[in-house]
Amino acid sequence: WPRSGGIRGGAAMDLFGDLRRMNKRQLYYQVLNFAMIVSSALMIWKGLIVITGSESPIVVVLSGSMEPAFHRGDLLFLTNFHDDPIRAGEIVVFKVEGRDIPIVHRVIKVHEKGNGNIKFLTKGDNNEVDDRGLYKEGQNWLEKKDVVGRARGFLPYVGMVTIIMNDYPKFKYALLAVMGAYVLLKRES
Repeated sequence: WPRSGGIRGGAAMDLFGDLRRMNKRQLYYQVLNFAMIVSSALMIWKGLIVITGSESPIVVVLSGSMEPAFHRGDLLFLTNFHDDPIRAGEIVVFKVEGRDIPIVHRVIKVHEKGNGNIKFLTKGDNNEVDDRGLYKEGQNWLEKKDVVGRARGFLPYVGMVTIIMNDYPKFKYALLAVMGAYVLLKRES
């Protein structure tokens, strides 16, 4: 019987054995293949940014503040066209100075000035009070510059993988290592 940890050690030895058996040309080919996958993903992301007008066209709902409309782990698709006016009832994703993570909440009040300047107030559907406590100190209203995007569609619970990877960083690194090893060691038929 293998000693404890023997399975992990055996898998690592198989991985290094596979790498040693590859000639340099095969290894370069696999590394190039991996680089093409990464660069394709980045090009798709940048393309989505241009098409949607949003700096972050896809976000994951991280809290239950918008339930029952959106649940933790839902994947939201955003657009952010500047000529499209913000209206009460719309769900927006916004960033507040001093907070790294964008917030997904509903617009509950809009104030439009004659010069076209718009200010608005947000609130989570599942929250008791509006978001003035979340805004930076002294700020009572959001402006269009604070908006990252507006929700246009969603996929339920697809973002749970992201939440799990953020909550358990070791899982994230293990998953990335397995995916990288798979791409590098995959043999062409």
